[in-house]
Amino acid sequence: AYSDYPPAVETLPHVGDAFTIDQERLALLKPDLLLAWESGTPAHVVDELRQAGYKVEVVRTRSLDDISTTLARIGELAGTKQEARKVAAEFAVELQALGDRNRDNEAIRVFYQVSKRPLYTVGPDHYASELIALCGGRNVFEDVGELAPAIDVEAVIDRDPEVMLAGDDAGSDAFAEWDRWPSISANRFGNRFLLPADELSRPTPRVLRAGAVICESLQIARERRSERPSAAD
Repeated sequence: AYSDYPPAVETLPHVGDAFTIDQERLALLKPDLLLAWESGTPAHVVDELRQAGYKVEVVRTRSLDDISTTLARIGELAGTKQEARKVAAEFAVELQALGDRNRDNEAIRVFYQVSKRPLYTVGPDHYASELIALCGGRNVFEDVGELAPAIDVEAVIDRDPEVMLAGDDAGSDAFAEWDRWPSISANRFGNRFLLPADELSRPTPRVLRAGAVICESLQIARERRSERPSAAD
């Protein structure tokens, strides 16, 4: 339902989303293969599809490494192994280069806001947290075991992030509620940045663009941090 890249995909029929499937429409299309999202597609939906006779491949897309692995696997299943391996290898090389360029960056505390109502962030195993780490950032919720945990405002205040990040689909007022706590370092330094949500929210090679924006944002944040004295000074 939310597929929009490449543009040609918008001409394809919709059979559902990550959670529900239009079984009647699916049956009419007679697909050879179904791809299910491990972290999102309910297990009972996968079971029902398999019981109906469909070949279902469950793909894991939690980490950055999962992206390369999944690309190669889809290529094997689709009969495009060489093309898929080439794209996977290119992604791995560019990802390594991004990390190499930012390896010596000074650490900075980062809060990534997935949504504000309810308030969600990402744990250390999420690829968004990995991108932050590649850019020299430290996810202030790196000690939380969940992939995308719900948190409370007090927890964010206590961890005092120096940077706040959110997807640009949240709108220009994504951080407005945090104005009530001007003492948070990210507010004092003016380090609140919107990221390209379309690229960041989808575990594909396009996350590299989001990664580049994260690195640029964190570098700006470091410069602002060094220019402005803290409240304790």
